[in-house]
Amino acid sequence: MKAKVKPDLSFWKLWNLSFGFFGVQIAYALQSANISRIFATLGADPHELSYFWILPPLAGLVIQPIVGTLSDRTWNRFGRRLPYLLFGSILAVVVMALLPNAGSFHLAVGAALIFGAFALMFLDLSINISMQPFKMLVGDMVNERQKGLAYSIQSFLCNAGSVVGFIVPFVLAWIGISNVAEGNKVPDSVTYSFYGGAAILIACVIYTFCKVKEMPPKEYAEYHGITQSDDNEKSGFIHLLIKAPKVFWTVGLVQFFCWAAFMYMWTYNTGGVAEQAYGWDASQGTQTANYQEAANWNGILFAVQAIGSVVWAAILPNFKNRRMAYCISLVIGGIGFISTLFFHDKWLLFISYFLVGTAWAAMLAMPFTILTNSISGKHMGAYLGLFNGTITIPQIVAAALGGIVFGLLGGHSQLNMIVLAGVLLLIGAFCVFFIKETYAEKHDIAVDSFAEEEPF
Repeated sequence: MKAKVKPDLSFWKLWNLSFGFFGVQIAYALQSANISRIFATLGADPHELSYFWILPPLAGLVIQPIVGTLSDRTWNRFGRRLPYLLFGSILAVVVMALLPNAGSFHLAVGAALIFGAFALMFLDLSINISMQPFKMLVGDMVNERQKGLAYSIQSFLCNAGSVVGFIVPFVLAWIGISNVAEGNKVPDSVTYSFYGGAAILIACVIYTFCKVKEMPPKEYAEYHGITQSDDNEKSGFIHLLIKAPKVFWTVGLVQFFCWAAFMYMWTYNTGGVAEQAYGWDASQGTQTANYQEAANWNGILFAVQAIGSVVWAAILPNFKNRRMAYCISLVIGGIGFISTLFFHDKWLLFISYFLVGTAWAAMLAMPFTILTNSISGKHMGAYLGLFNGTITIPQIVAAALGGIVFGLLGGHSQLNMIVLAGVLLLIGAFCVFFIKETYAEKHDIAVDSFAEEEPF
């Protein structure tokens, strides 16, 4: 059955589809910039720091395909994807109130670390439950011609949220909120940042929930070329993976190196910045003023990365060849990570992280644009859920091997792990050459002429 072409949506309808992402990304930015700081403050050893990052992607690996499949089969008066979006956001708000208080419950160091690890797992899980429906909504409701614009808007909102989330602890400390880690307690500047982020998250998600109206089942079937027999077909995860287009795996290969790189950034960047620009070493402990100041500056550098991503996201559509844009973005990002080795001034590190933003911009938009153009609508949610494995598995592998790799690189300087992240991005850039895009015309879905890529 040949699918009807989805109508163009106005800019503001495209905006509303993704606006909640702004709040979700604030939560994600607070997590990625502050979790290693929180665990280090609670007493975690640098050699064990990466292990606390294993549970979040592991939980995501299990839950995302389930959420995608269930949402494919969900139809009620609230919508198809929106109920999961709202549930994930409510869960995230609860966990964001608990996580920064892991050191405030008078627990022993080990118990506080375990509590924090499980709270982190549920935070990442809830953020992913909230985040995935936004990508699914674009795949469901936006035509092929506008999909690039829709994901660009999503990328902009994502990075704008990141900037806010990254700088909040620094701003709160600047206006006088305590930035001191007393005992094993997390500084008030971090705790209050999580509270504020939770409030913004739920407000933004409620806005999208109220403004977006998903297609009813019959209309969805018409626009996605789904017949009654297709609708009745029950396909398990293994079957879907076997039938997955080749691009699913080739983009996944690129994703492996990219997400492993960013896992090491999130895990070791605070310590690396403290070493490189603040004269700190692990023997001084994490309660020292220079470490906590470096941790706030780490958030500023992550905000610079997000700004670089916004700028690059505006440039990306000007490339005629999508794969070439993807490759160049990762190369520039890799150079950014490696350049941190040569900058000892905290202001000069702006250059490094602005360049890293180019890789992040491509990682947010390119894989999902390529994939959703290559699969049919009937299993969109399930495939996007399974595709999340290309994000979570590399994080799990990187986290599990982090302590070993850190030891192999000397076991002293966390900055070495940031340089390694740059090398991984360069490998990912090379792997882009293996991607050969396939498009939804195989499923009788109309696409525009932009789909006809020039060869590399």
